[in-house]
Amino acid sequence: MKELQEAVAYLKEQTQNYQPDFGIILGTGLGALVNDIKVKYAIPYEAIPHFPVSTVESHSGKLIFGLLGGRQVVVMQGRFHYYEGYTMEQVVFPVRVMKLLGIQKLFVSNAAGGLNPDFNTSDLMVITDHINLQPTNPLIGPNKNELGSRFPDMSQVYDEDLVREALVIAADHAILVQTGVYVSVPGPMLETKAEYKYLSLIGADAVGMSTVPEIIAARHMDLPCFALSVITDMCVPGKIKKVVLLDILEAAAKAEPHMTLLMKELIKRQG
Repeated sequence: MKELQEAVAYLKEQTQNYQPDFGIILGTGLGALVNDIKVKYAIPYEAIPHFPVSTVESHSGKLIFGLLGGRQVVVMQGRFHYYEGYTMEQVVFPVRVMKLLGIQKLFVSNAAGGLNPDFNTSDLMVITDHINLQPTNPLIGPNKNELGSRFPDMSQVYDEDLVREALVIAADHAILVQTGVYVSVPGPMLETKAEYKYLSLIGADAVGMSTVPEIIAARHMDLPCFALSVITDMCVPGKIKKVVLLDILEAAAKAEPHMTLLMKELIKRQG
């Protein structure tokens, strides 16, 4: 807790006690949402005590404080992954910091591979549930009682009201939105064809290498969560092809305007 408190104290000092109501985590290729934010403060990760530093080329590495849709937000422009060599404690450190800064809800985006044959590249998928195939999770070890209970319930991980509201917004703006289950794997390699088949068989609609650790930490702290995947490549028989990062970024960029609109409108409508 000492490290969390030191990071929070630094950020409060740097932002003159700016009070964010909502936290946002932006995934691979999805950083342009920041262009819609009236930025008050932008703090590089390396300046924040005990904060990890993103090693992924497509992740910017700044904590942004400002207004989105007229609401006060704090945004992670770039996230951390277990495959970068960080511990799960480090991966979720920023989520815990955002909670202690006062956020009331957490919004997450990611780039993911599509396992559902009804999906297409650049589709948006509202996450309704997840499967955790990471080798560990951020709650292993002594419980941080100041943050939450030892055995947090995970039967309703993604807030049903936020999901319903997002689908209404999508319909109002004629945005095609899928819903489904996200499975989180360690990475950084993409999956084999046999692994894609396995992930589909166990009930996943999309696969990625993030999000679930942060969501677990958020639910441990009783934060309502909403998460959205951008389908950047298809992982079903007949549609599997060799994928490079540039392809993923291009697919994310195509979907990003709709993702930004959906996130912005959803946050704007929060009471």
